[in-house]
Amino acid sequence: MSLSSACRRTVAVAAGVTALTLGLALPALAHVTIDPGSAEQGGFTKVAFRVPNEKDDASTSKVEVAFPVDHPLSFVSVKPLPGWEVKVTEGKLPKPVATEYGEITEAVTKITWSGGKIEPGQFQEFEVSMGALPKDTDHLVFPATQTYTGGEVVKWDDEPKADGSEPERPAPVLKLTPAPAEGDGHGHGHDPAAANPAAGPSSSATAAAPSVRSLAATGDTGHTASSDGTARLLGGAGLLVGLIGTVVGVLGLRRGGRAS
Repeated sequence: MSLSSACRRTVAVAAGVTALTLGLALPALAHVTIDPGSAEQGGFTKVAFRVPNEKDDASTSKVEVAFPVDHPLSFVSVKPLPGWEVKVTEGKLPKPVATEYGEITEAVTKITWSGGKIEPGQFQEFEVSMGALPKDTDHLVFPATQTYTGGEVVKWDDEPKADGSEPERPAPVLKLTPAPAEGDGHGHGHDPAAANPAAGPSSSATAAAPSVRSLAATGDTGHTASSDGTARLLGGAGLLVGLIGTVVGVLGLRRGGRAS
């Protein structure tokens, strides 16, 4: 084998290794995701938008998440995050949307977190409680925009592909699954108060509490009634014995007086 042939083979092998390394590294690139990635249709849920920092020489300084306007959410609340300022933007919808809570003409369209930093090699989670989730779609898309301290802006807004493959800049997607039918052995439905504290106590918790109290009260009352009855019986018997003793004593005194 000539020297030139050996050089060409070495270059080809090196190029192949480089291509293979890059090919394996590309799917590993981190992007903005939503966790958990699924929730029940018609319910409330709490999610975290997970944002990793992909840069070695810059920090993430701002994160924006757009909310769907074709399937608007009636209730949205944000968990405070130390070191970050949050701005919830509401806007008029392109057209009114009918929901079980009435017709919606305005809704949350964007949430922006700024003022903090996600350093290289770190990630941050931004938590949001929201609902009621629509029942007429199987997913919601939340396009995100990530801004770095160096001025670079990365948009994670690619819609899911029909073939299931991942796009170059995938947007966070929340998959929606049908709620289990009542009586199928999979629970009693979703509790809005668990994800949305403003919704107040759940009816299931309210209904269960009296049952527990009733059982406890019934047990205690039965025991107390039995003890009181026994005490009264013994007290009455003692009183009767004392009365008989008194009568016997009086009669004895009278007999003694007559004898003398």
